[in-house]
Amino acid sequence: MTDMTENRGGESETAAARRSPLTKRGGGDPGSRGRTTIADGVVEKIAGLAARDVDGVHAMGSGLSRTFGAVRDRVPGGQKSGVTRGVKAEVGEVQAALDLEIVVVYGVSIADVARDVRENVITAVERMTGLEVVEVNIAVSDVKLPDEEEEEPERRIQ
Repeated sequence: MTDMTENRGGESETAAARRSPLTKRGGGDPGSRGRTTIADGVVEKIAGLAARDVDGVHAMGSGLSRTFGAVRDRVPGGQKSGVTRGVKAEVGEVQAALDLEIVVVYGVSIADVARDVRENVITAVERMTGLEVVEVNIAVSDVKLPDEEEEEPERRIQ
């Protein structure tokens, strides 16, 4: 038999406890308490790494942005890392859109490389962030010819 005492309203305490929406401490699943925000830069890094993994992608960004990026990477406190070069993300609460600028290797099918980049980027971003990727726009800014030298100068050891 349960010991029930009456409260001021005349109902038992156990009945009042059952009606109360706050009977459980904290209220609900601990994993759903609070908010998670993901910065644009995080999505840009994930997308940049995923795009570079695709065969046929020589580099990310235009020639000019790669040159400035190489200089910026050598300056202490430089703004962006080379991983995000050629990647722009717009991140909302549940969705993300990406713009990529790539340089492809001469001889590959640009359509196939673009499709593979889209698939790899969407898979990586959605898996890691839980965001829905609504679009991945790809601009091919250059083709790397076999006899072309690299635009970025080699780093010298001093």
